[in-house]
Amino acid sequence: MDDKSKRLLDIKKEALLGGGQKRIDTQHKKGKLTARERVQFLLDEGTFQELGQLVTHRSSLFGLDKQKFLGDGVVTGYGKINDRLVYVFSQDFTVLGGSLAEAHAEKIVKVMDLAMRNGAPIIGLNDSGGARIQEGVVSLGGYADIFYKNTLASGVIPQLSAIMGPCAGGAVYSPALTDFIMMVENTSYMFVTGPNVVKTVTHEVVSSEDLGGASAHSMKSGVSQITAANEIEAFEKLRNLLSYIPQNCEEKAPSVPYKFGNEKREELKTIVPENANQPYDIHEVIQGIVDYDSFYEIHKDYAENIVVGFARLGGKSLGIIANQPAVLAGVLDIKSSTKAARFVRFCDAFNIPLLVLEDVPGFLPGTDQEWNAIITNGAKLLYAFCEATVPRITVITRKAYGGAYDVMNSKHIGADFNFAWPGAEIAVMGAKGAAEIIFRNEIKNATDPEAIWKQKEAEYAEEFAHPYRAAARGYVDDVILPEDTREKLIIAFESLENKVVSLPKKKHGNIPL
Repeated sequence: MDDKSKRLLDIKKEALLGGGQKRIDTQHKKGKLTARERVQFLLDEGTFQELGQLVTHRSSLFGLDKQKFLGDGVVTGYGKINDRLVYVFSQDFTVLGGSLAEAHAEKIVKVMDLAMRNGAPIIGLNDSGGARIQEGVVSLGGYADIFYKNTLASGVIPQLSAIMGPCAGGAVYSPALTDFIMMVENTSYMFVTGPNVVKTVTHEVVSSEDLGGASAHSMKSGVSQITAANEIEAFEKLRNLLSYIPQNCEEKAPSVPYKFGNEKREELKTIVPENANQPYDIHEVIQGIVDYDSFYEIHKDYAENIVVGFARLGGKSLGIIANQPAVLAGVLDIKSSTKAARFVRFCDAFNIPLLVLEDVPGFLPGTDQEWNAIITNGAKLLYAFCEATVPRITVITRKAYGGAYDVMNSKHIGADFNFAWPGAEIAVMGAKGAAEIIFRNEIKNATDPEAIWKQKEAEYAEEFAHPYRAAARGYVDDVILPEDTREKLIIAFESLENKVVSLPKKKHGNIPL
């Protein structure tokens, strides 16, 4: 080996060691992989091609001239997941705390530009303490450059963020601009201001885990859509997630080989109880409709009164939005409306057809909801469905009451097909409340008000608590047996594969944020 080759080999070894063997050992003791190990576990074996391995920072202030590390704390490049091209950056906490500054940011921006130009997903493995204070405003400029690229890439290519460690200050806003955020239990944190700042300013004492851990953001804030028990599970979940999503906005949703047979599902006949007030688990309906073991739930622990996620139907990817009668009777509220609206907009941006399973008694009443803008937040879901141009089908499994009937992908806001099960109730409100309003005087003046109320409730239910009035108007395309739902949907979605919608010319709409 000549001297030049030996020099190159030495430089490469130095780059691979990042912050040094001692810091790598410390990372392992914390139960965390190194930046390069994460990339290797995420991507198909032997496919990673690194870019910018020899880049170093350019500052000499505050002793940084004595702390030069090749790569400047971030590993960037491209490779494959399930034989499909992806671009990736992985921050290295062992190098200056993974802090972001000029060169670090430039590497991330470069790989994002490549992802955009080549129409492939970008995955960020975030592990950073925030801006590099020693470089001052240059660090802030680097963050802004990344935020701008996130916004330009939004709706063009899928953007996935995995929080692998601390993610503080400006570091949280790039993930917040991406499509999905995954967090790892007990080792990843996200917060704009950490526990020490919170204690100083508000005198609240809170741990990093309680303030911005995986459980806090998956259950309380809704910032994180997916949670993993450890880093290896996180990478498996990321790989699985990508299997439902196209490479970019110009591709159709992906599909896998599927052999058709008897598509009837007898188990669907008995899931919905005869008693309209008795809850049931919508997951059972979903599992009975989609391909076996194909449902990938998003935002599982947040706003559980609505269920969203990806699945396959006849091998083809689709997005599902379903009211959950087992939680708050499946009502729409602030959190569930925002959760569903975000998911609808993602699917629409990337040509993923939408299936809505509707069992909704209305919007959640109360001062808390009204004062915190259920009107505006409910309108987000309405807006998202109205502007969606992908194939859209609704199945009303039981209740479809009031304005929530309209919001949940009704024919009136552009759904392609609406089906209802025979027990579906489509009305302004439930029979009991409707009878009380319509026949108030008659009930009030009766010798036995309770008996008259029940009589009128039964009359109203007989007249309106079924899907046939809506079907007579064309608001429901067909009343179908539950066991036939899967077969009906496969045929219906196939008929919509070449759907084209022309929208009015405009710069963009003004969604009620």
